[in-house]
Order: sequence, then C-alpha cells, then structure tokens
Amino acid sequence: MEAALKPKKTKRVARGVATNELVFSAHVGTNDEVFPHVVKLYVAPRSKVADVTYGRGIFWKGIDVKQFEFHPTDLNQGVDSRALPYQAGSLDVVVFDPPYMHTPGGTAHNGHQNFEQYYQNNSTSNGGKKYHEAVLDLYFRSAHQAYRVLKSEGIYIVKCQDEVCANQQRLTHVEIINELAEIGFLVEDLFVVVRRNKPGVSRILKQLHARKNHSYFLVFRKSSKTKYPPLRRTHQKGAHVTAEKPDSGQYTLLECPGSKSA
Repeated sequence: MEAALKPKKTKRVARGVATNELVFSAHVGTNDEVFPHVVKLYVAPRSKVADVTYGRGIFWKGIDVKQFEFHPTDLNQGVDSRALPYQAGSLDVVVFDPPYMHTPGGTAHNGHQNFEQYYQNNSTSNGGKKYHEAVLDLYFRSAHQAYRVLKSEGIYIVKCQDEVCANQQRLTHVEIINELAEIGFLVEDLFVVVRRNKPGVSRILKQLHARKNHSYFLVFRKSSKTKYPPLRRTHQKGAHVTAEKPDSGQYTLLECPGSKSA
C-alpha cells in the first residue's frame, strides 16, 4: 500500500477578500462619476493635492476634499499651470484638466470654445504655436512644472481627449504619454470615459473619421524606477517641446524633419 502523500509546504498565503467591486478602466458616464475611482486608487488620505485647473470643481463633487491638504487653483485666480507657485518636491498629487481642444468655431467641441481666449494660444506668449500644437505645448509645459513640484513617487493625473485637426488624426493621449516618458514620468494607468449622449454636428457632407465620444484620465508617477528608457520621436509630424532638464524651466523647440508649423 502506497504511503499517503504529505501536503507540500509553501510560503504562499491566500490573502485579501474575494470581490466583484473592482475599479475598471472604461466607464460610461461623466467626469465627476469616474474621477472618484481614480482618486480611490491613487490618492491617499492626508495627501497634499493641487488641482491646478480647478475651475468649478466638477471633478470633486462626490469627494470629501477635507481628507486631503487640498489646494484648488486656476488661471482665473492668477495661477498658471506653466508656472506653479509651489516649491520643488512639495506635492503628493497634481491634477491637470485644461480646455484640451483647439476651437476654430461652431459647436463641434462644445464646452471647450474658450481654449484660444483662455490660454491665448494664438498669441506670441505661446511661441507662435496654434491649434493642436498649442494644445500640446500647454500640456508639455505644464507637465514640466508638475514634475518639478511633485515629490518622488508623486502622482500626476491628466485629463485629455484626442481630436482631428486639419483633417489629421491626432491621438493626444499617445502624444502626451510619449512626451511625459521623456520628462521622467512613469505611466501608471489609463481610464476611458465614454459619453452617454451622442455628439453631433449641424452640417456634414461626408464623415471621414470616427466621431470622438470618449476621453481619458491618464495617471503618471514621478518615479526613479522607470523600467524602460524613453525613445526619441524623430518621425512625428509637427513640433514638440522638451526641457533640457526637468527642473530647469528651459525649453527647446524641436522640429521633426519635413514638418510644417501649424
């Protein structure tokens, strides 16, 4: 008769609680419905949090901000996300949600018509950049500031949406992820927000691209533990902004071969 097998010893221990109440990456709803999920995963109580594009505070409607050291500011209050008033390495979390589309007119980008006026992207203050390149310039310069003011392992939450500009597909979330990797941010997560209502246009002869009905929350970490080196993008059209050093505040305009200014 064969001897009974002894149970195999292991150091592994089953921990945690079985649940279906998970945070998922895609949601049908509004920003204020999705943002609490982002906060739940990435913003710890008592964190020092700066929302540098606070506006009317829509994101925070369902969140008790008293659990944080909360600093809501906006351009209307004289605080520009491209020149933050915080000391280097002083914040745990930075939240950034600018008007993220250029608005040539009409209702195609409803709710974002104030970009040109709000950030004066057609003025010399933006180095002559216009339209989508000005949108990227705002994201990139603000990201350098966020990197400066965040502590090591600090979290940077960015809201964005892709767009079609001059009949060209611009995957804004990809452009932002690539640029922030070069700055030194590690991409932690991506949340997709899908609109409940159907966007439309007043007149159309022929549809050339899928109509955007989703946007993104991107989550980055200022980490020295980046597992992959950033790649220099020499094939992209247009120009982008990068910094000589993350904390230097000195910017250099890089033109890609064969590119044309917007």
